[in-house]
Amino acid sequence: MPQRAGEVRAVSGTLFGVGTGPGDPELLTLKAVRAIAGADVVAYFAKRGNPSNARAIAAGHFRPGQIEEALDYPVTTEIDRRHGDYKSQIAAFYAEAAERIAAHLEAGRSVAVLSEGDPLFYGSYMHLHLRLAPRFPTEVIPGITAMSGCWSAAGLPLVQGDDILTILPGTLAREDLTQRLCATDGAVIMKLGRNLPKVRAALADAGRLEGTVYVERGTTAGGFSMPLADKTDDTAPYFSLLLVPGWSTRP
Repeated sequence: MPQRAGEVRAVSGTLFGVGTGPGDPELLTLKAVRAIAGADVVAYFAKRGNPSNARAIAAGHFRPGQIEEALDYPVTTEIDRRHGDYKSQIAAFYAEAAERIAAHLEAGRSVAVLSEGDPLFYGSYMHLHLRLAPRFPTEVIPGITAMSGCWSAAGLPLVQGDDILTILPGTLAREDLTQRLCATDGAVIMKLGRNLPKVRAALADAGRLEGTVYVERGTTAGGFSMPLADKTDDTAPYFSLLLVPGWSTRP
């Protein structure tokens, strides 16, 4: 719609997708800290009834007077992600969350949406980005990924030279995991949780169980790593992943 003479049009706020890194608050980038402290609104995702991990990482940089928007998932693992009910509920959630953020942006308020790890790497922020970036000024601030935080915490060289690295979600079928593990040099397997027994079996099928390292809550105070072969239980929290080294000619 053309602007009428003398009409003052509100300037929309800027959307910031802010990567908060893998867990250690000291791994926030300087740019992320400035965006968080300078935003009028700080938004973050969480499982309903649970505190937000991204908020916990960044909370030290909040300032008085900021508006907080908690974006609580309606479902997480209660329904299979391939089920129609899950897809419809989660799609409606992202659409509603985007409009909540849009209302702030239309009012001229800047919004920093916190995202664990990197915003555009398996991050929930990307669902808002696709809906809002075409409509509002947007800046994505990258964050240290969980995988790089974990291989650094474990001190594990993963790939070098011409090695191929494959990132695999543990939600894949056992057969798919096995096939892809056989076709790569190094691998990072994310989204473990209750998928750990299946992933362990796929690693054994591919002959890659030996040398695989399990990392839990990497970079955080309670984090640790160990050979997967030494892990006798099948319990794995959300903040855990597997590192399959591919540097076969290491000295």
